[in-house]
Order: sequence, then C-alpha cells, then structure tokens
Amino acid sequence: MKSSGRLGRNVALASIFISAALAAVKIAVGLKANSTAVVSDGIESATDVLASSLVLFGLMMAAKPPDAEHPYGHGRLETLSGMAVGIILAVTGSLIAFESLRHALYRHVPPATFAIWPVLLSIGIKGSLFFTKRHLGREMRSTSLLADAWNDGMDTLSGFVALIGVSLEAFEPAHFGIADETGGFLVGIIVIIVGIRIVRDTTFQLMDTMPDRVLLDQLRKVAMTVPGSLGVEKLYARKTGLQYHVDLHLEVDPELTVAESHEIATEVRGKIRGELSWVADVLVHVEPHGLATIDSRHGKS
Repeated sequence: MKSSGRLGRNVALASIFISAALAAVKIAVGLKANSTAVVSDGIESATDVLASSLVLFGLMMAAKPPDAEHPYGHGRLETLSGMAVGIILAVTGSLIAFESLRHALYRHVPPATFAIWPVLLSIGIKGSLFFTKRHLGREMRSTSLLADAWNDGMDTLSGFVALIGVSLEAFEPAHFGIADETGGFLVGIIVIIVGIRIVRDTTFQLMDTMPDRVLLDQLRKVAMTVPGSLGVEKLYARKTGLQYHVDLHLEVDPELTVAESHEIATEVRGKIRGELSWVADVLVHVEPHGLATIDSRHGKS
C-alpha cells in the first residue's frame, strides 16, 4: 500500500507539470489561431493543475498515520480532495459553456488550421494519463486519483470535440460558421457532467455508504476461517481515504469464557487485516451464537 501510495503521488505530481504545459500551449495557440474550442480546452487543462494539486495533497494526507485527535487517520481529506476536484470542474465547465455561447453570437474570424496540432497532442497525452490513473486509482481504491482519472478521460473526449469543432470551421467556414464555438460549448457541458458525477460519488463516501457485496463477502469469508467463529451477525464498513474501517459482530460459543472469546476476536481482526489490504482496522464485537435467533423469537432487536 505504501509503494502504491508513493506511485500515486508521483503520478499526480507528473500530471501537474504535464497539464500546465498543455494548458499554456493550447491557450497560446488557441488565442493566436482565434479558436474558442482550443482556448476552452486549454482553460480546462489549466484547472487540471489545481485538480491534480488537490489530489496530491489528499494522497499525502491520507498516508499520515492516525493520531490522538484523528484515531481513524486522515483519509477523509483524500475524499474531500476528490470532491473539490468535482466542484472545480463543474464551475469551470459552466464558465466555458457560457463564454462559448457568448462568442458564437458575434461575428468572428474562422480559426486557423494550426490550432489542430496542440489538440492532437493533448488527446494522446491525456488518454495515456487516463488509463494510468484509472488503473492505479482502482488498485489503491483512491477516490481522488480516480476523480483525476475521470478528469483526464473527459479531457480526451473534450479534445476530440474541440478537434472536430475547430477542424470543421477552419476548413469549411462557410458551412460551419459556429462549429468552433459549438465545440467549446460541448467541452463545457462534458466538464460539468464529470464534475457532478465526481461530487455525487464522493458525497456517497462521506455519508458512509456501504461497500459493494463482493467486499462484504470477502470479510465474512476470512472471518469464518478462524476456528471458533460460528457466524457473522452484523457487518458494517466505511471508507476512510484509501481503506475501510470495519465493524463486525462475531458469533461464538456462549459457553466460552470472556478471555477465550476475546482471543478468537483478536485472531479474526488480525487475519482480516493481514489478508485484506484494503482494510485499515476491524472492531470485533463478540456475540453468543444463537442469541440473535432467540431474541427474534421474543421480538427483541
């Protein structure tokens, strides 16, 4: 997990410099070529610098160990970083769409054909970053890195949209007089959609939404491999940064002593943490086996 975290931070750091370079090139060429779509795509790349900086900050904070004031660690800052990325994208997309529409209302000179080249360069680089970050984000279960991956993915899509818009108006201005501005507007809409999706996903995590059934089944399976584990009555898990904190109600033989039950619970906790790298810690609550059935018959909860 530490090596993955270090790699994630290195990818985020490299992304900052790449996005800054692409933004500078696209904005400069877009202004020179009079292309709204290319300038819009460049502005979107400029926001990537801030987004990747937030991701880097979140990953660094998530790696900090728990302390007295933060016993669950600092992982929520990683989730908040992902949410901030989504908000930035939604706001930026709105501004891009508005400015593109405004520019379309006025007469303007068609864009020059050389505006195409920085967009082609951006598509290739951003596409590579998307696949790299998505793979690493899934491996690390990093909310902010996955959010940044979606950002790069939409950069690639918006690059294609900008490419179509500027090409149509540059080569056929008589038939596609506002294609460039339309491309800029669609870039803005794409960015807004991605931003809203990221905000939605991170909000669910901050609300302690349970993980999918596959992960819960893994927890149950590992817990039941420990001798003395007779059942898992309740199981909850919440994501805190890159890992999950688990609350598990373990059923054991009611005839066991407190010390014997505690020993089984400790072994369950250790085995889950040892076999499932995505689990930060486990709180095991011991229940006498069969008590849940008896309570349900008497109407107790």
